[in-house]
Amino acid sequence: MDFEETRDLHKKLEELKPLFKPGGKFGWAYPLFEANESFLFVPGVTARRAPHVRDRMDIKRLMSLVIVALMPCFLWAMYNTGWQKLAALGEATTWYACFLQGAWHMLPIVIVSYVAGGVWEVLFAVVRKHEINEGFLVTGMLFPLTCPPDLPLWMVAAGISFGVVVGKEVFGGTGMNVLNPALTARAFVFFAYPAHMSGEVWTAVDPARTVDAWSGATPLAVAAEHEGQAVVAAVEQAGFRLQDAFFGLVPGSLGEVSAFACLLGALILVLTGVGSWKIMLSMLLGGIGGSFFINAVAGPSSSGIMALPWTWQLSLGGFAFGLVFMATDPVSAAATSTGQWIYGFLAGFLSILVRTVNPAYPEGVMLAILFMNVFAPLIDHFVVKANMRRRLARV
Repeated sequence: MDFEETRDLHKKLEELKPLFKPGGKFGWAYPLFEANESFLFVPGVTARRAPHVRDRMDIKRLMSLVIVALMPCFLWAMYNTGWQKLAALGEATTWYACFLQGAWHMLPIVIVSYVAGGVWEVLFAVVRKHEINEGFLVTGMLFPLTCPPDLPLWMVAAGISFGVVVGKEVFGGTGMNVLNPALTARAFVFFAYPAHMSGEVWTAVDPARTVDAWSGATPLAVAAEHEGQAVVAAVEQAGFRLQDAFFGLVPGSLGEVSAFACLLGALILVLTGVGSWKIMLSMLLGGIGGSFFINAVAGPSSSGIMALPWTWQLSLGGFAFGLVFMATDPVSAAATSTGQWIYGFLAGFLSILVRTVNPAYPEGVMLAILFMNVFAPLIDHFVVKANMRRRLARV
């Protein structure tokens, strides 16, 4: 589209806008009109509530960059899902075949997430008569990436509906929520349908075969079932190597399996200034510290997951994904500089603590970040109070 066509399109939208404004013939549909206008052009208004961006980047560009940062995880999830299926069948695992099979199983989950959650977003926007926020573009992608590839689609719809309505809209919408909506959705599905979210990980097989599905334990499940210090040997004997765990060639939730893909996303977020490197680094240090602490207190009869070295702990499960994309949510995370260090460190430490002390919750990062979401305002409050006391003392 050249400049003249772009100008004509913008002019046409300006001519139609009075019909969709309050009092116009289609005033009830203004959120839908505004959403399309914002998608095509830069909004001509400034933000009146959080999250505030104090530079040339508006919320649309911020959320778009998060989607770009998610692409390494998204593409690897597609490849790994297909690879797990073809490897289970003993068929050729060419990159094309893996992507094709992965897309067949993964895209319906993503589509249902966007459609079901989008319906609630539009409904609340129309009822409240405010614009449709671009934040759902991220939530609608984050939640599917935390799901296993065999999660029934109706559970996907139920989960994202709970996350959008209870996790965000009941607080007033984007910028007002206390909890991360995507994690809220995952927590709902995890506690409502635990058999579908943890333990055995499904890999589809050809219905013409004599079996309907093939299930295999995740590395964390193998470690949790083992007792004693020789847990690394047990995990490796089950067919999992540290390099496979780091790069993501292991079964697990769609987008959480590859720590390497998450690091690529972290690089994009940090270089563009979208994600807080302080939260990422402090959560990493908290995870390492938690691993050393748990290793020190683990006994001969303790669960094997307590004896996993920090390199395994940080490479397995959703730790890296939570560190990069969940803990750094600008709305539900701590906002002050010192508060971000405290928030991130405690989130990392608690992730390892929950995962190891109670192996029933191998994805302790989910509960840890939600827990810290609740305490983030309190952390910021005490940080601000301490800063005020120091300034008053200087005066």
